[in-house]
Amino acid sequence: MTLDSRRVALLVAANTALAPFAIDAYLPAMSAIAEHIGASIHLTELSLSTFLAGFALGQLLFGPLSDRLGRKPVLLGGLVAFLMASLVITTVDSLPELLAWRFLQALGGGACVVNSAAIVRDCFQGREAAKVMSTMAMIMMLAPLVAPAVGSGLLYLADWWLIFVFLAVYAAFLLWLMGTKLPETRAADRPAASLGQVLSNYLSVLRHREGMGYICAASMSFAGLFAFITASPFLYLEHFGLSPALYPIVFGANVVTMAASNRLNIRLLRRRSPQQNLRLGLGIQLFATTGLVLMVASGLESLVTVVPLVMLFAGTIGLVAPNAISSLLDHFQHMSATAAALQGTLQFSSGALAGILVGAFEVDSAWPMVLTMLVAATLGNIGFRVLAGRAAARS
Repeated sequence: MTLDSRRVALLVAANTALAPFAIDAYLPAMSAIAEHIGASIHLTELSLSTFLAGFALGQLLFGPLSDRLGRKPVLLGGLVAFLMASLVITTVDSLPELLAWRFLQALGGGACVVNSAAIVRDCFQGREAAKVMSTMAMIMMLAPLVAPAVGSGLLYLADWWLIFVFLAVYAAFLLWLMGTKLPETRAADRPAASLGQVLSNYLSVLRHREGMGYICAASMSFAGLFAFITASPFLYLEHFGLSPALYPIVFGANVVTMAASNRLNIRLLRRRSPQQNLRLGLGIQLFATTGLVLMVASGLESLVTVVPLVMLFAGTIGLVAPNAISSLLDHFQHMSATAAALQGTLQFSSGALAGILVGAFEVDSAWPMVLTMLVAATLGNIGFRVLAGRAAARS
């Protein structure tokens, strides 16, 4: 298929950036939303876990559906669902309403993101596909950095509801863009897997010991990251007293370290295996979370001590995630889409569970966050070494 790679990359990156904006743009407004709906900030933070759960389910459901119906119908349907849910969220008055509509918003977001990778696989192969994915990754790296700043600006312009109006307008723009500029990329003669085949493929990944070690590493790293993201509005805005204007700066510092560790990973891969880099990243995360627990236990927690350790943990995602996912897909080249969809589902489900553990108990301290991060880092290290350790050491 002869398509301009830059145009397709920009289209799918703009589409995939919808989810980071939906996750991060409303974080500076969490206190304002909590006040509006009459709930604590901790319970309001559960809307993040709800979104992650819906996002995970959306990927699992709509990936196989796009193989059957085509990319555009599922993608456009997901955008419509996201747009409508975003508008309804501006009218909610209670926590149950917020959680329900965030879940439906996330289902639409999951349908969108699962199609981005599928579109790239449809159109490009080999180095050309790698170039498109690299362009997507670069744009995607900027989205979490920009989103809280956009949310903070919109909060100052009006109120929290304007953030969700912005998300609806963005979805409407994507709806027009994808509807008019993107052709259907799924080949009409490509056979679609039956439901039984899809379930069988998922089961074969779950039974693969080494593969599950890589999934465990990526998922627990992601869980630790979202324990922090879920707790960050309370931790930074209320516990440490940051203003909503300063919150995006401190939060965005983590994205800078992620980008730096991505560059470091590329350099280290010249002389080290992906599995060695993965082991290094998991070890650094365990060190960082142990440090966070010691800071809170000793009463030395402050922006000066907590922020650098969080940056160290979050930044190391650049050593963990790409190496875990690439190592996983090496074993499932014949069904990489299925393996990636299952990995994404388990990853976002782990993030949702971590967010619930942080917010559900309404504890006004940093303990829920740091303990959840420590448990996640410990499980990631143990899971990788027990399930994939020996095989990975031979790589």
